[in-house]
Amino acid sequence: MVGFGYDIHRLAADNSLILGGITIDSPIGTIAHSDGDVLIHAIIDALLGASGLGDIGELFPDTDMKYKNVSSVALLENVMEKISEAAFDIINIDCQIVLEAPKLKQYKSEIKKNIARICQLSNKDRVSIKATTHEKLGPLGKSEGIAVYAIAQLKQRV
Repeated sequence: MVGFGYDIHRLAADNSLILGGITIDSPIGTIAHSDGDVLIHAIIDALLGASGLGDIGELFPDTDMKYKNVSSVALLENVMEKISEAAFDIINIDCQIVLEAPKLKQYKSEIKKNIARICQLSNKDRVSIKATTHEKLGPLGKSEGIAVYAIAQLKQRV
């Protein structure tokens, strides 16, 4: 089974930028109901899509105050329990982060390890984290936002 996830958040000064549960040193961060971890949000939707278990908005609605400022890592851990109970295993997760600045090269390995740990993957190479800019085009290119595309491939245990 293959699932696709996408998320986008606006960026603003004096907010935290968290990606894959890792705090990124940045003068700007996400505006969000939760902690704004756009990477984990996209991964959650990819996992839920592949497993047929709904989407992030159904499970964790931003209209519910119990999710205000919630850790996205906790949300992903919850989703991991659900897909495990539904007898799915992750084959791989592939992510593309679109962000003009800051550059993420120095963080990618740590993010990858953390996502693999949260998703209970013994081989961190089953997680791919890539980053690109938007070539200064549109709102993403003007550093007004950050977007992430994610694909997850799962197999069902028999």
